[in-house]
Amino acid sequence: MNIIIIEDEKPSARRLQRMLNKLNIDAQTMLHSVEESIAWFKNNEHPDLIFLDIQLSDGLSFEIFEDIEIKSAIIFTTAYDEYALQAFKLNSIDYLLKPIDEEELAKAVNKYKERLPQLQSVTLDFNDIKKLLVNPIDCEYKKRFSIKVGQHLKLINTEDIECFYSENKGTYLYTTEGRNYLLDTTLEHLEKELEPQTFFRINRKFFVNINAIKDMVSYTNSRLQIKLNSYKEQEVIVARERVKEFKIWLE
Repeated sequence: MNIIIIEDEKPSARRLQRMLNKLNIDAQTMLHSVEESIAWFKNNEHPDLIFLDIQLSDGLSFEIFEDIEIKSAIIFTTAYDEYALQAFKLNSIDYLLKPIDEEELAKAVNKYKERLPQLQSVTLDFNDIKKLLVNPIDCEYKKRFSIKVGQHLKLINTEDIECFYSENKGTYLYTTEGRNYLLDTTLEHLEKELEPQTFFRINRKFFVNINAIKDMVSYTNSRLQIKLNSYKEQEVIVARERVKEFKIWLE
């Protein structure tokens, strides 16, 4: 199986390569920009499978395929929310949200292998998908959460929530009043329900509200530490793989 990785952050590309090696999959070719990828596709046979990051250092990766007919299956590696990736699902294309989880990676590869007999070629309208990402589909995001407190239900508006986090297999919200409440949901489900301009998933355990950020400081291994207005129960760290997307989100 011929596989390439297109990812502008070289440490992330090498990490994905190591994860694939654990699955006995060899991805020898790694490309890091739109320009480099275009040159490569013009001079090489298309691979069977591409692991494709959406946001590259010199533009969106879809620009690679504007003048090239793609003949490969694609697994997207991205920080974009699921609502903006509906078109990929329609084309039997899988995607992995960063930071990539080893178990999810294995599932995506198995999904590709299972569908291999039906995959003659993959044709996507990349222009339509670009529009989805720039002008996302209108979605109704949650404006409030109902929390059971004893025999009572308490309504909490999203603007009154500093962060969501997972701990001991539970999912919690933390309010601007300094209270935390257990939710009957997961961070994965919240990914679809939270307004993406307000909430960002900084790592596998945390969503933060942009309006609750008090300070940001450099942290070890090219990460960022976030100081929230009230939440101080544990360190809030932006994963290294998410720092670039986080900085873009802030703007």
